[in-house]
Amino acid sequence: MNEQRVTDALANERTFLAYVRTALAFIAFGFVIARFSLFLREFGLVTHAPQGPSVSSTLFGMATALAGIATGAFGAYRYVVSAKAIRAGSSSALPERAAIVSAIVTGAIGLIVTWTLFVSRAW
Repeated sequence: MNEQRVTDALANERTFLAYVRTALAFIAFGFVIARFSLFLREFGLVTHAPQGPSVSSTLFGMATALAGIATGAFGAYRYVVSAKAIRAGSSSALPERAAIVSAIVTGAIGLIVTWTLFVSRAW
């Protein structure tokens, strides 16, 4: 294995670890979102504001956690594909479709969180 391939293999491992960190962040964020309805319910009790049942934050939290699982699985897939390409002496670029889907999912999560915070504001 020449010097270039060693650095490529190590870069591939760092990228995989970034996927793992991102997946864990999505899962943790999903947990926080799912528990947001509990916070709103407690806040409503303290402020004596009526709070309806909030199933949406639980469902959205679960979806975000599932997105984390999918991110981890995709990261593992990309690691294996890139490692095979490095051993073969070629390259393996991220498919454009994956980049577009990632941007859309991230934007959708941001919009949903923003909308939820806007709708549940206490002013």
